[in-house]
Amino acid sequence: MGAFWFVELGVLILFLQAFKPGFSEESKCLPGFNSEMYIFKVERNHLRSGRSLGKVVFDDCTSRTSFLFHSEDSRFKVDGDGTLKLKRGLTLHNGHKEFYVSTQSKGKKITVPVRVLHEARHGHHHNHHEMTTQPKPGESLSLPVLNFPKSSGGLKRRKRDWVIPPINFPENDRGPFPKNMVKIKSSNDKEVKIQYSITGTGADLPPVGLFTVDKNSGILYVTQPLDRERKDQYILLAHAVAVGAGSAEDPMEIIVKVIDMNDNKPVFTQDPFTGTVPEASKPGDEVMQVTATDADEEGSANSDVRYTILSQEPPLPSPNMFVINPVTGGIRIKAPGLNREKIPKYTLAIQAADMEGNGLTSFGKAIITVTDSNDNPSYTVSVSDIKVDLTDGDDPHSSTCSTTYKIVDGDTQGLFSGSTGPSKLEGIITTAKPLDFEKNNKYTLLVTVQNEVPFAISLSTSTATVVVNVEDVNEAPVFTPVEKIIRKPEDLPVDSDLVLYTATDPDTARNQKVTYKIRNDPAGWLSINKDTGLIKVKSLMDRESTFVQDNKYSVIVLGIDNDEIPATGTGTLIIELEDVNDNAPTIDESVIRVCNKESSPQLLSVTDKDSAGFAAPYTVQLQGSSHSNWTARMNDTKTGIILTLKTVLDSGDYMVVLRVSDNQGLHYDSTIQASVCDCKGADVQCSDKAVAGFGISSILGILGAVLLLLLLSLLLLMFLRKRGGEKKEPLLQEDDVRDNIYYYDEEGGGEDDQDFDLSVLHRGLDNRPDVFRNDIAPTMARPEYRPRPANPADIGNFIDDNLKAADNDPTAPPYDSLLVFDYEGGGSEAGSLSSLNSSNSGGDQDYDLLQEWGPRFKKLSDMYGGGED
Repeated sequence: MGAFWFVELGVLILFLQAFKPGFSEESKCLPGFNSEMYIFKVERNHLRSGRSLGKVVFDDCTSRTSFLFHSEDSRFKVDGDGTLKLKRGLTLHNGHKEFYVSTQSKGKKITVPVRVLHEARHGHHHNHHEMTTQPKPGESLSLPVLNFPKSSGGLKRRKRDWVIPPINFPENDRGPFPKNMVKIKSSNDKEVKIQYSITGTGADLPPVGLFTVDKNSGILYVTQPLDRERKDQYILLAHAVAVGAGSAEDPMEIIVKVIDMNDNKPVFTQDPFTGTVPEASKPGDEVMQVTATDADEEGSANSDVRYTILSQEPPLPSPNMFVINPVTGGIRIKAPGLNREKIPKYTLAIQAADMEGNGLTSFGKAIITVTDSNDNPSYTVSVSDIKVDLTDGDDPHSSTCSTTYKIVDGDTQGLFSGSTGPSKLEGIITTAKPLDFEKNNKYTLLVTVQNEVPFAISLSTSTATVVVNVEDVNEAPVFTPVEKIIRKPEDLPVDSDLVLYTATDPDTARNQKVTYKIRNDPAGWLSINKDTGLIKVKSLMDRESTFVQDNKYSVIVLGIDNDEIPATGTGTLIIELEDVNDNAPTIDESVIRVCNKESSPQLLSVTDKDSAGFAAPYTVQLQGSSHSNWTARMNDTKTGIILTLKTVLDSGDYMVVLRVSDNQGLHYDSTIQASVCDCKGADVQCSDKAVAGFGISSILGILGAVLLLLLLSLLLLMFLRKRGGEKKEPLLQEDDVRDNIYYYDEEGGGEDDQDFDLSVLHRGLDNRPDVFRNDIAPTMARPEYRPRPANPADIGNFIDDNLKAADNDPTAPPYDSLLVFDYEGGGSEAGSLSSLNSSNSGGDQDYDLLQEWGPRFKKLSDMYGGGED
């Protein structure tokens, strides 16, 4: 069998002893499925509804044969006896389908993976209804048996006298998967029930599930192709447990070695390779070396690389000026004749092939520059205009002294351009494209000069070397990508992480720090961490907002470095908002007019701001007392409401409350004002004699009551003015000195006291601002309030509905902010009260009036009104 172990017909069996001292036949049973994975093979990709695929077997350590199974995939169902069936048609697009089946036992959920695998029939294979966890008939058992002898005190393990060889499995195996590899078997599995398991990398450690084992049969499976370049071997531990008695023996080590396949072609370590060779070099001199690496197994033919020169450009003076060592990749001169003035550069096409030159191939280039063996003028400059001077012995004013300049080497990307100066004896080199200090801070250019008029005799071409040093400048940070598109639901909670959007500073040598800020966030929904660039939700987003166009919300993000003169880079974050059902449908119409006899149905339009997935079909229900007089139903497309008056009503305005729900059950109550007119059919004509539900007699009665009220008010005013004009009697009669007290209902001082100008007090109110409230109402949808009904019978429903609407109105004040209830103006034209000063002398007052008040005030009149005496 050579250096590898292959299993061609059957499975490799490793026998483990599975007993433990003290084992009893009355061991405790462990409920579970009889396999760690069920695989059901089918011969077609498309499966029809109702098809039976096979059975899963569950044992709960009782005599039960029927259980309640649950399938993770709703397209499958599992009967009580474990039969797996298709509830509806299924197409295996990838050739397979995986899901889980579970059941409950003793309060615990037990789950098993199930795989439906498409496998075309070729010869005699398993029936597709059967589970393929058992070995095929005729499988050979090729490894020796590891026996554990019995003893009186139990079973003791005998020291093994052989080593289990690695299990060799080729990488990139095409399956089908899972594919059996070996079989683990206890020599005593006929005496007791043994359950097998594996642990280690690829089993219960990442990559988890790469290897699985059937816990009852012991067959070890690989579930997907292996890649040797990722991991060349896996070490697993096999466990055998006697049911109810715990671990029977120490774990056994199983090594799975991945066999290398030639699946990686050579890769050149750089492309192109560059080298130089003096033009005076001789054949055999080494020029340069090219190298390539191969990711396949080192030391094998799969990684044995050989090199070949495919072509030479230009093929002068000989097509084979260079030769390459096929093993080392060293390039040497093969033929003489290098001439830098004629051919300053050669390009070689190189091939690298593995399998000693017969396998996979890669291609690269080697660029060889021929250098002058003599000294040449050299110039070193910083980036700006570059001038190269020369001298010519010919007449400086003749055409024989005119020159042309050409860059022949060192500018493979066309970053520079050369031209002749005004004197025709100087060459000017300028930049043709932007230079990048971080990519290359130095360029070495080879410049040649030639006469416009050919030489009379053969002369060599003059050359000069120009070294260009690139000066570093501060560049702005660069966002990657410049326009970043993400997709998020619109109802992300506040403070949720949205995306990490960062920029890199191209000035790597400066080691600068980039900080972030949001420049343009139209709705103010986002915040950004200035140090990390993590963008979070600051306030709830809304796909239906006016700031969102075509479900996309754009934000401008800035990245700023910390240079002395900071540079700023710009990135655009585009958020594609996924719709959620956050808007209830509403009715477009708020007022309709119908006839009260043989009324025609009214079609009401329904609008939902959400997308089609959360909108139609709609449903409608009448609310409150609207049921008694109206009927409402959806039209055939479920997008409009047909409202019909079913009873004869008096002409007037009526409120109809309709609850409209979308396809997810989100609803909103809309109130429609229906003007019922005294007419018939679809020709709605409201008579002028009936306005807002009141007849002409009612209107005349109201007008008469108003006129009567005005007349009574006028009579009362005339009576009061007449009474005020009568002369008042003295408070005390001179001939009546009894101490009587009189009470009067009026507190005013007469008409004189009432002669004042109230307009001054209203100056402030007249100049008050138009808006008394300086707080901001929330920008939310407010409920619609029902107008006052004309029918007194609907007053109760009107109060209840509007009370509920007010309790749930997010836009109703107060908004927990400062309110301005009145404005008194910026000043007053009235004088200050301090101006009402008392007089310094009684002579300014007229006390004669006291004579009219009776004998008790006469003395006061004499005291203050009698002059200086």
